[in-house]
Amino acid sequence: MTTMLTVGRGDLRRTQWRETPPAQLRPGEARLRIDLFALTANNVTYGAFGETMHYWDFFPTGDAQSGCIPVWGFATVSESLVDGVDVGERFYGYWPMADEVVLSPVRVIAEGFFDGAPHRSGLAEVYNRYLRCSSDPLYRPETEALRALLQPLFITSFLIDDFLADNDFFGAATLLVSSASSKTAYGLGFCLARRRGEPGRPKVVGLTSTANLAFTRGLSCYDEVVAYDKLEAVPAGDRAVYVDMSGDAALRGAVHGRWGDRLAYSCSVGGTHWQALGGGKGLPGPRPVLFFAPAQIKKRVAEWGAIGLQERLVSAWSAFVARVGDAQAPWLRVVSASGRAAVQSAYLELLEGRVAATEGRVLAL
Repeated sequence: MTTMLTVGRGDLRRTQWRETPPAQLRPGEARLRIDLFALTANNVTYGAFGETMHYWDFFPTGDAQSGCIPVWGFATVSESLVDGVDVGERFYGYWPMADEVVLSPVRVIAEGFFDGAPHRSGLAEVYNRYLRCSSDPLYRPETEALRALLQPLFITSFLIDDFLADNDFFGAATLLVSSASSKTAYGLGFCLARRRGEPGRPKVVGLTSTANLAFTRGLSCYDEVVAYDKLEAVPAGDRAVYVDMSGDAALRGAVHGRWGDRLAYSCSVGGTHWQALGGGKGLPGPRPVLFFAPAQIKKRVAEWGAIGLQERLVSAWSAFVARVGDAQAPWLRVVSASGRAAVQSAYLELLEGRVAATEGRVLAL
């Protein structure tokens, strides 16, 4: 039987295991065994924005009330009716929270393939691409866990940094980042820290919970770290940009209320505080704009070329993963587990905010 963890679209706490007989392959299809995948706050964001951003559409459950939250990780081909996709090959990409998946590889080249399933034809191409580990310049067997945990998030971090710099930080003197202890946030913090000393770079302030203050300050990638309930301590006389990783409506309202028209840009990215989500209508200052990474990728590919973008990203990623995995002072400790109970428990702990910022969960069924 094929096993998949589904969640309620209207209630992310509602989980259920779905079992179906393994589908018989048709010509042009390949079956892949999902070997390991990461669970992070990014996956909570996928669930929180499942409808608006079409995350539920990648791996349909056949039930309008439930959805499968996508995950990033590695899988091995167990059966194939596709030329150029051979049994035993390993791929990195976007998977269901399941033990296996059937894909329809198209545009098969040395680097990998795209899933050509009809239901994914209108979805963002970046999520439909699968990279062949044997020809992937970033692949290292020893860093599989860190890559599953961090690379999808870091790509977003890198692109937000690039987007803000490309727009001269909207003339802001202060850049506020909420949920600053989250992996996407401190990836952004890392990129911004590399810009220290550049003309026009604003002061970067990380906003986090009291419980995560020590960890977030210890990263040293923010110029200042402030607890949510101390927001009034941040000077509000100059222009600011808000990068919202939390999705917390009350916090967003507080930021907009404090800066008002001095808020040059409000960038909505994540939903780590998924229980406190809310709209952005009627707020003082600019209306929040949802950041869509594929749009920035498209812009840079047009300007730099695909190779130029890849070279910049690889350079930044290599520096980031070296810092995160530093033997003397690592930012992240990988916690691995397998089996239904472990996956379900890890998901619910993440949803309830009970996973330490220093931990990264890597799982398998």
